[in-house]
Amino acid sequence: MAAYVAHYLVMVGIYTILAVSLNLLVGYAGIFSLAHAAVYGIGAYASALVALKLGLGFWGGLVVAAVAGACAAALVGIPSLRVAGDYYIVASFGLQVVILTVFMNWTDLTNGHAGLAGIPRPRVFGLVIDNPFKYVVLSLALAALTYAICRRLTGSAFGRTLRAVREDEIAAQATGKNVVLVKIVITTISSALGALGGSLYAHYITYINPSSFTLDESIFIMSLVILGGTERLAGPVVGAFILLAVPEALKFLAIPDTVAAPMRQILYGGLLILFMFVRPEGILGRARAKSA
Repeated sequence: MAAYVAHYLVMVGIYTILAVSLNLLVGYAGIFSLAHAAVYGIGAYASALVALKLGLGFWGGLVVAAVAGACAAALVGIPSLRVAGDYYIVASFGLQVVILTVFMNWTDLTNGHAGLAGIPRPRVFGLVIDNPFKYVVLSLALAALTYAICRRLTGSAFGRTLRAVREDEIAAQATGKNVVLVKIVITTISSALGALGGSLYAHYITYINPSSFTLDESIFIMSLVILGGTERLAGPVVGAFILLAVPEALKFLAIPDTVAAPMRQILYGGLLILFMFVRPEGILGRARAKSA
């Protein structure tokens, strides 16, 4: 039972990193992205490949993952964020599809559907992190670091500029803000942080394949943000605790696996619909004043 709780907390740590980093885009910048699972996968594959093929350790892989995630986001963000409107949603969907296709079909590099196995465990000061109890500390420490970075960022002058851009791009531009640059920078930072979650996941499970980084996963990460509440950093953390507890609770019911999977999706959908009616701003979100 203790190992089971430890595994749950490890996954909460990983999804907190993903949800808090996505909230920088959705909650603070008002940019909707469907590619966070692709970023998650880029971080996982980049870290796993440099570990397996170059012998780089976990910490080196973590840096490579963040750089790879940032580069992928910049590649899509620079052309699509130069124009106003919802073009980035389409571009992020394209990134999600392209990256997943690369994971599945570039078999020489990613081993296709068979995935990559034997990813080494992290080492911290010579200690191998080889069980869920040790991994809890590492996972929650990296989640806390990500949260602290986001808190520092959103509380700074740059964070205030982000909120100004979200509320009214034209007004922000009129005050001399470079709106396009601000959006590209926050997209890059969000993806770099999200990729850290992928690296942490790869070295925890020690095996990855494309099925962990699909569009469904992007929507799930978005659900953590919406349910917990945007515009507050703690909102996605609460969302991660609650939505990750749903499948764990189902394991205690005597229902077949073939029924549990679709039931989990129904519960996720039902929760989102319920919150749209009773608390659309999320559990910790701030309600916005309605315009007259």
